[in-house]
Amino acid sequence: MRKKDKKAVLIFGIGNNGRQDDGLGWCFLDFLKEQNTTIELEYRYQLQIEDSELISNYNQVIFIDATKEKTEAGFYLKPCLPSEKYSFSSHALAPETVLYLSSELYNHKPIAFVFGIEGYNFGLKIGLSKKGALNLEKAKIYFKDTVLNDYL
Repeated sequence: MRKKDKKAVLIFGIGNNGRQDDGLGWCFLDFLKEQNTTIELEYRYQLQIEDSELISNYNQVIFIDATKEKTEAGFYLKPCLPSEKYSFSSHALAPETVLYLSSELYNHKPIAFVFGIEGYNFGLKIGLSKKGALNLEKAKIYFKDTVLNDYL
């Protein structure tokens, strides 16, 4: 059943904290847990088809993940638009594909965003790189100042 509250938000933290900066999404969710918000949080190694049903219950969804893209501020927040593109080489789905499946299968397309935090090192090691950790701190400040205040 779809949540009626327009502020019903789900945030996915995508990544793997055993692969250095790939853990940025999970670290960001750890930060959000400390903020005592009404936002619901989900940790994922990767997105799956089943996540399309989950997001069909929310009005807003944010996908937070590490990115290898060069960013001006160390992170970006951009709209997530549905896309039926997918790959047979992996079980993982892109946020855009999960959004598309929610629309097609459950007739619901929540407002969605991708919040990418620039990472640098993705080897097998626990702990963020110094530059990745700095970008995480910048992303936290931005998110708290521009997004989070509506949910505290």
